[in-house]
Amino acid sequence: MTSENQTSKNEFILLGFSNTAGLQIFLLVLFLLAYILTISGNVTIITIVQLHQQLQIPMYLFLSHLSLMEIGHMTNTIPKMMVDFLKDKKIISPIGCFTQLYFNLFLGLTENFLLVMMAYDRYLAICNPMNYTTIMSSRVCRFLILGCWFGGLLAPLPPTIVLFRLDFCGPNVINHFFCDLAPVLILPCGDKSFIEFAFFMCISSMVLGCFLVITASYVKIIVTVLKMPSTGRRHKKAFSTCASHLTVVLLFFGSCIFMYIRPISNHSLNNDIMIALFNNILSPMLNPLIYTLRNKDVKEALKKILTLNVKGNRAMV
Repeated sequence: MTSENQTSKNEFILLGFSNTAGLQIFLLVLFLLAYILTISGNVTIITIVQLHQQLQIPMYLFLSHLSLMEIGHMTNTIPKMMVDFLKDKKIISPIGCFTQLYFNLFLGLTENFLLVMMAYDRYLAICNPMNYTTIMSSRVCRFLILGCWFGGLLAPLPPTIVLFRLDFCGPNVINHFFCDLAPVLILPCGDKSFIEFAFFMCISSMVLGCFLVITASYVKIIVTVLKMPSTGRRHKKAFSTCASHLTVVLLFFGSCIFMYIRPISNHSLNNDIMIALFNNILSPMLNPLIYTLRNKDVKEALKKILTLNVKGNRAMV
């Protein structure tokens, strides 16, 4: 192996936003603000669910874990990217690159499974309300949450290990701001068809399978709601409990299907960067707003916590 090839094995270069040299500090500040807002919003949701007894129900427990996952998803990419804004040469080690790739897939698939569980929860609450508390008990809810995390943890592990063991003999340039699947799969030498197929089958089967389950759940929910005898407040309440979740589902699966459910050879890396910005930065920042602005229970719990804090501060004064 030549020294050039050995270098490419020992480090990868992230191009990121290197074509915007004059905007590096501006982008650093912009992404730092987005990161702070995302962490603050999702920590707020987790705190509200943990502190407010009224929200200790399956729907909000799923939501708190979704927020925890969003924090991890953004932390996996943004801090490294912000550090790179201050460097002329944006280098990442192979271990760091494949760790970032694995956690991106792990957290993405975990969100995928959590969204399915939230749809299942809404399906039971609306279509089978008499047996809801029996079926979706606290124990079952926690078991399902644990299954989502373990499913996301294990599913991408075998193909990622196989990819890491391939020969990387050059080039060592990744046309992205983090180690995403498509730009990394370009780098190995030799025939990559098997590993591409393995990743494609792993991701597409789970993403499309979960999307079909969610779609079937909401079709059943809509049919059930339309059959309800009253068409006023009851309809509105039933649909309002699903609106926030359905919005997040459309945002998540729309970007995932565009990015991953197609052959690697058909990818446009510039388009993938824009979708990755939405999926890894904008979506985690918007999700807390979507759930709080459209959810009466969360807004009321937040008001109570803020009121208690204000009264506590006044008492201390």
